[in-house]
Amino acid sequence: MKQSIAHISLVVRDYDEAIDFYCNKLKFDLVEDTYQPEQDKRWVVVRPKGGSGTTLLLAKASKPEQERFIGDQAGGRVFLFLSTDDFERDYKDMQAQNIKFVRDPKTMDYGTVAVFEDLYGNRWDLVQFSDDHPMAAH
Repeated sequence: MKQSIAHISLVVRDYDEAIDFYCNKLKFDLVEDTYQPEQDKRWVVVRPKGGSGTTLLLAKASKPEQERFIGDQAGGRVFLFLSTDDFERDYKDMQAQNIKFVRDPKTMDYGTVAVFEDLYGNRWDLVQFSDDHPMAAH
């Protein structure tokens, strides 16, 4: 059997502001932006530059029950983990884009990590795994 997680839905307030943040500030690639007239919504998919795995589906909140989860999809915990092959490069680039870091870089036994917030306040780890870690890019 071979399975994988294709998309993770991220509830957003507005498609275009989310695309701007992810593609212009985090340098993600816009994979798809297709209008779906039968549901009057867009199918917007982004992925980290150079990535080939799981993508983010930017899902605009369409009712009040969904709006309350914008920026708090994990109850204040880190929600997503952005793995990099060069922590210093990406950390400096993100600082230059005024990305808000809520925890400074720290070296742990699994790698180097810092916590940042996206445009809505969802928390992310920026992490470069140690060479001997199972998630390390080889």
